[in-house]
Amino acid sequence: MRKQIFFSLLTLLAVASVLAQAPAPLPPVRIILVGDSTMAVSSGWGPGFSKDVVPEVTFLNMARGGRSSGSYRAEGSWARVIDVLKSNANFKATYVLIQFGHNDQPGKPGRSTNLTNEFPVNIRQYVSDVVSNGAKPVLITPLTRRSFKDGQVRNDLLPWADATKKVAAEMGVPVLDLNADSVAAVQKMGPVEANTLAMAPPPPIVAESAASGNSVPAPKTAVPTNAASATTNSVAGNAVVERKGEAAPVFDYTHLGAKGSAFFARMVADELAKAVPDLQPYLKP
Repeated sequence: MRKQIFFSLLTLLAVASVLAQAPAPLPPVRIILVGDSTMAVSSGWGPGFSKDVVPEVTFLNMARGGRSSGSYRAEGSWARVIDVLKSNANFKATYVLIQFGHNDQPGKPGRSTNLTNEFPVNIRQYVSDVVSNGAKPVLITPLTRRSFKDGQVRNDLLPWADATKKVAAEMGVPVLDLNADSVAAVQKMGPVEANTLAMAPPPPIVAESAASGNSVPAPKTAVPTNAASATTNSVAGNAVVERKGEAAPVFDYTHLGAKGSAFFARMVADELAKAVPDLQPYLKP
């Protein structure tokens, strides 16, 4: 009998030791994405990011294709985000990741914003609204386009990245410099490999040009019959394929297929773990 009691006590002590060493369950948090097509469900890094979070994260991708920092609010999409934030009490914290820039550039009627007195004002207001509604804002600089000229990435989004970082510094909120990270990664892989991150394989004229270190304008529907009309000195303009709405599943230098989504999502997750340490346990290594 004494031996039985002794072994029972040993078993209880062993179980207690295991329970004591087990990590405490993570309280639920929520992450909401707000931005344009380079973040959105069918064409951005958002789908890849959804696979980089643990089950304790409620993930909502509310990014919309073709939207700028101005049009996203004007059309009522931001009001829907604010409505979602009314349920913050169900989570330990709600984080709103905000990325704009692509459609704020000139040449996009109804979407373009002035870089001096509109874009930064819009970003500040997003930050203020998130804080006033009991959530935590995280700014993200715009993902680069994968367009090359003479072997160099053409980063025409740098001014919007700089403006985003300036707002983050002024308001004391975390910022992920996805623009700098993605430019460096795309430059390292070169145009041929970078083209594999798109929503569809590159047309022959694009593939041929990439081998020489250049990016010709991506055809909207089919390869032009006159190849001479697209020279290796040309690059894709910022209004060529970024129409308002869901991105078409064709090749371009902006939007992401499954491979590109996973690649840049991992970049975002790694940066987020460093910029917001409280989220590190919620992000898969």
